[in-house]
Amino acid sequence: MILRMSKMYAPTLKEDPSDAELASHRLLLRAGMMRKNGAGLYTFLPLGMRVLNKVEAIVNGEMDAIGAQQILMPFVQPADLWRESGRWDDYGPELARLNDRHGVEYCLGPTHEELITSLVRNELRSYKELPVSLYQTQVKFRDEIRPRFGLMRGREFLMKDAYSFHATQESLQETYDDMSGAYARICDRLGLVWRPVEADSGQIGGKVTTEFMALAEYGEAEIVYCECGYAADSEAGECKCTATMYEREAMEKISTPGIHTIEELAGFLNIPESSCMKALSGKDPEGNITVFFVPGDHELNDIKANRVVDGFELLTDEEMIEAGLSKGSMGPVGLPEGVRVIADWNLQGISQWVVGANEDGYHYAGARLGEDFKVDGWADLCQVKPGDACPTCGKTLLGARGIEVSQVFQLGTKYSESMNATFMDEDGTEKPFIMGCYGVGVSRSMAAIVEQRHDDAGIMWPAPVAPAHVCVVPLAHGDELVEPAARKIAEELEALGLEVAIDDRNERAGVKFADADLIGWPLQIVVGKRGLAQGKVELKLRRTGEKRDFDLEGLADTLSSAAKNAIAGAIDPFDALFED
Repeated sequence: MILRMSKMYAPTLKEDPSDAELASHRLLLRAGMMRKNGAGLYTFLPLGMRVLNKVEAIVNGEMDAIGAQQILMPFVQPADLWRESGRWDDYGPELARLNDRHGVEYCLGPTHEELITSLVRNELRSYKELPVSLYQTQVKFRDEIRPRFGLMRGREFLMKDAYSFHATQESLQETYDDMSGAYARICDRLGLVWRPVEADSGQIGGKVTTEFMALAEYGEAEIVYCECGYAADSEAGECKCTATMYEREAMEKISTPGIHTIEELAGFLNIPESSCMKALSGKDPEGNITVFFVPGDHELNDIKANRVVDGFELLTDEEMIEAGLSKGSMGPVGLPEGVRVIADWNLQGISQWVVGANEDGYHYAGARLGEDFKVDGWADLCQVKPGDACPTCGKTLLGARGIEVSQVFQLGTKYSESMNATFMDEDGTEKPFIMGCYGVGVSRSMAAIVEQRHDDAGIMWPAPVAPAHVCVVPLAHGDELVEPAARKIAEELEALGLEVAIDDRNERAGVKFADADLIGWPLQIVVGKRGLAQGKVELKLRRTGEKRDFDLEGLADTLSSAAKNAIAGAIDPFDALFED
């Protein structure tokens, strides 16, 4: 079917929406791909749906290829299942809760670990039936506190989520590797520039997880990477940094009036920030207080802090005063009794510290580890950043920003144990399923493509997900030469297997050109009176903006090879037409 733009519901916008910050948000709205209905809520219009459906088809095809089986679970989930897993209270305010007319509690599904576990525990009974991988593509809802950036951080989004069930860790590892390979192929087939990175499992659970990050200048996540191949989300990466020592003969108390930040302290003493120790205080759910110390040129990683002190929360100013702590002058010397000291492991080799004196306006220089103060525990606490050492090879880490488009997890028995989901093993004993889960942000991937492939004029879709491969643009509406020629070209290209649109609207040429670039058709074929008089049409490659005249006679033959490449899923199948 040829897409006739005169019949398409594709309302483009000339101006950028005032609340659209990222390129993907701005251009998907302007190109008539979607419309905003509320904070973090969007309707996909026909052109946007064509792209979304193609992304989904690529994802589902890769799932089918590795033996995963498609299902569809309810969007609304019973609260009782979430209480079984313990996440009803733990998940937090992002979980949208509701009651039906009978007062029964439910939630809008942000993810489906509980529901899938409840499904298989009543069906899979023997090790002989394992492993099993099930997946769905469905809307999810997470009540983000600040939905922004369009599809990047919306409240409702389309996601493919898969879950696998195993009798052994070896079986889980095999499926985890298969899923990781499928996710890599998905990124490649979508035309993304991407990296697999070490990540944190967050509220999903499990200790082994990898994120697939599409690199983008304005990506939401910071990542570090090394030429050796190591890469990690900055929140999850192991931090190996170099703290420096400010050596003194003995600990000295120094007056530091008005000094409350590391930057101020380092400037006052004329020493590097890495020679100062940053202190942050917090408490666990029982109220026990811990002070964390990290090198002054780094930040405490909240996720790592929670691994050391489960439920760790920073103290408020009032709570610090109540606990006898001095904001801006905290140090390990003379802390109130019962306060635990945990320090970043990069400080273990620093025998003398520059720290707060636990008295406003004073700091200690040369505080000696083991003599003037003690440390109760050491841990990886810092947020890794570019310039730190690679934990794999020791070289300097580089930095980039990325968009998480997919993630794979090894869940272990987190859900099967809490929800009593077991099978009969080969030795005749009941054992909990070993589980994995695997998610692809389908709508988020669509936005990531736009972030990587756009210019000031609009989107530059890779052919596999473009609304159509080619748009034929007749320049004279109603002309008895131009319009028949344009229709014939469209029909011949469709016969080659290409997806074709024709802009048959009664609009000026400038409007058609602007919309063609904005929408992002990979190839534009311009049909005008002057060109036809010479037996020519103009082809424009959207990705580069390059234009060339081609003979109208035999145009289908000229494009036949490119058509085969497009049908085969080539990212940029028309580039060869413009090569010398």
